[in-house]
Amino acid sequence: MSISLTPLPEVGGNASVAFEPVFSAPPSGSTNSNSRASDRTEFAIHWPGQEHLHQPSLADSDRPPSVLLVAAQEAERRMLGSLLRREGCIIMDSRSAVMALDLLGKCRPDLVIIDRDLGDMGALECCRQIKAMRRADFVPVLIVAARNSAEDEVAGIEAGADEYLIKPLHPQVFRARISALIRHKTAVDRLEEAESILFALALSVEKRDHAAAGHCQRLALYSVAFGMRLGLSEAQLLSLHRGGYLHDIGKIVVPDAILYKPGKLTAEEWVVMKTHSVRGEEICRPMHSLAAVLPIIRNHHERWDGSGYPDGLQGEQIPLLARVLQLADAFDALCSVRPYKDAFPRELTIQTLLAEGEMGWRDRELTRLFTELPFDELKLAEEQILFSEKRNDFDSSIRNLQEHLAMAS
Repeated sequence: MSISLTPLPEVGGNASVAFEPVFSAPPSGSTNSNSRASDRTEFAIHWPGQEHLHQPSLADSDRPPSVLLVAAQEAERRMLGSLLRREGCIIMDSRSAVMALDLLGKCRPDLVIIDRDLGDMGALECCRQIKAMRRADFVPVLIVAARNSAEDEVAGIEAGADEYLIKPLHPQVFRARISALIRHKTAVDRLEEAESILFALALSVEKRDHAAAGHCQRLALYSVAFGMRLGLSEAQLLSLHRGGYLHDIGKIVVPDAILYKPGKLTAEEWVVMKTHSVRGEEICRPMHSLAAVLPIIRNHHERWDGSGYPDGLQGEQIPLLARVLQLADAFDALCSVRPYKDAFPRELTIQTLLAEGEMGWRDRELTRLFTELPFDELKLAEEQILFSEKRNDFDSSIRNLQEHLAMAS
């Protein structure tokens, strides 16, 4: 029972940027309004980042890009290195695929360039292994080749290369291609940073309630384990993992007096509490990468008979992933101490879930399958995950969960 999903680390640095002068002295005596309007136009046109950057360097960012250069021949490494240094890149070079893969296990560059005539395992296999690495699967790979063959180029792209260039390299074409690849990598990095902020926000919601400590990790674990048992796709498992952390992020807007009230909520308080699923969806909706997680966040409190919220969905109108996660959520809520209840023993929790399925609250078949999970093994994995989870980001969390699920299987 092992899954292969996807994550990452990084290489840093600083760069200094020299801008050309953007203002020129006005002609003597020209102080009329037309002249001032012209100056304002010039200011708009020549604002840093626009046309005044005559030949912008790849290093014109908060840090220079890092490039791993993989070529067996020293002459090739020197030639490619010379082109890259003109752009202010930090260069790591490797004489073999084995050495390159070892380096990628320790850091994540912004770009990997592989010479097609690589020895040992060859450029194509090196590219395949890079794309299979959790740390490096989003790092762009450029293969450079001496032979101009359509078959070779197709083979390179099928191996996972993001670009394929033929030697001799035209400096401007080479520069344009690596610029495009690094821009894409930068966009991916920014997306990951935004997701990490949401991850930390979700954990901050959990930390408001000491009784709920570990709730997000447990939901991720149980829903992913159940999804694996159901044969769901890798993308669906990743959505369940993220949903485990983000499903209740909307509770950030619910007052503590309602969220942790020890007694029964009033009708007015219950209206406020039920807004959290919609608010959570609103918080995460701007992140396009979380589109598949939004139905989990919004609909994990729906009921099979249509008596849930916020949309009153019935039966299979409720998204499958929301039905999967709501079982993990209900299981953990029953097994855990809450302000309004003591923790149930596991046997009573399972009986309660099955009874709720018979009452029409849950998908009966899914509920039955969920109660057949190997809970003893998952409990051990849960303890190991909670002990070993140190970083507040999705990538390290999914990697941690995957490792312990594999050991528990």
